[in-house]
Amino acid sequence: MIGVQELGGLWTRSLIAWPDGRLDTATSVAWLQGPSAFADLRQPPHTADAYSGAANLAGLTMGDCMLLARQQGFAGRLVRRAADFEWQRMIDMQPRTAARDIGTLAWQGDVLVEEGVETAYTEHWHRDATPHGPAAAWFLRGVEDGRLASLIRAGDWFMFARDRAVPAQGADLAQAVAGAPTLAAAQALVDCEISLGHITRHGWRIRRSSLPYRVGAAFSLQEGRWEITEAEGDIAALATPSEAMV
Repeated sequence: MIGVQELGGLWTRSLIAWPDGRLDTATSVAWLQGPSAFADLRQPPHTADAYSGAANLAGLTMGDCMLLARQQGFAGRLVRRAADFEWQRMIDMQPRTAARDIGTLAWQGDVLVEEGVETAYTEHWHRDATPHGPAAAWFLRGVEDGRLASLIRAGDWFMFARDRAVPAQGADLAQAVAGAPTLAAAQALVDCEISLGHITRHGWRIRRSSLPYRVGAAFSLQEGRWEITEAEGDIAALATPSEAMV
């Protein structure tokens, strides 16, 4: 039986299919699994191409906000119960619902197949070939605003997830953004960061992000801004350079 520890590393998704015949092979999906902490970023095709190129949150247009609201992303803890796995979401780009994210996992050749338990779907996952290496995670809370965040490392990959400051209401984030009374309110709704990055001898660098202006940036945590509420794994592996602040 597959255990959580066996799932460490970076995964990409090639397919999701539903019982009614719908399927999606175009959404770009990355799931990074640490000792128990995980983060997941799902971006529709051409998201980057349609982005205006704003350099920061304040520069986002309403069109940018509507575009970014189509993304999905979440982070939390993966728990196994008997044959089922639950991705317990502590941070979610989309509005919170009562639905739980529970599935079974099984190998079919070199493809990890996930079958939904409470919602019917099938997903095909593929692990990155890079050697796994150290695995560690911090669960974080903002010192000033109490926002939740997490930092996960698995081998030479990392993901950082940070919640927004204001809750999102509605059927989905796009609906919430469309109903925002001002551009500033729309910007606040999409200000939920889930970033994937790579670690080299030159430092930690963001490769993909729910906030496109973060792509290419060097990454580190700003001292004094976050408190560590829980740590797991090889904690020394989470030491980051200091030339950039998050």
